[in-house]
Amino acid sequence: MAVGRLGENNTMVAKTNPSHKDIPQLSFEKALTELEGIVGKLERGDVELEESIVMYERGEALKAHCNQLLAQAEAKVEKITTDTAGRPSGTEPLDP
Repeated sequence: MAVGRLGENNTMVAKTNPSHKDIPQLSFEKALTELEGIVGKLERGDVELEESIVMYERGEALKAHCNQLLAQAEAKVEKITTDTAGRPSGTEPLDP
C-alpha cells in the first residue's frame, strides 16, 4: 500500500512502505518487543497518519511472524507421560 503526502508545492509525494524482509530473521522475543513498541506508539496517538499506517502494516507483519513462531514451537512441544506410580514413562504430542 502506497501512502502519499503533500509536498512543498501541494503535489502528492508518494511514500512507500518499508521493506519487511528483516522480519523472518527476527527471534520471537525481538519481534514481540518491536510489536509492543509499535502498539504503544499507536495507542498514544502521537504519530502522524502516514507514519501510523506504515507502522500498523509492519505491526501486522510482526504479529504474523510471532504467530508462526508460536505454532512451530507448539508443534515441537511434547507432554511427558507418567506411569501409575507417577514416574516419567515417555512422551506424547501436546494437545493444547
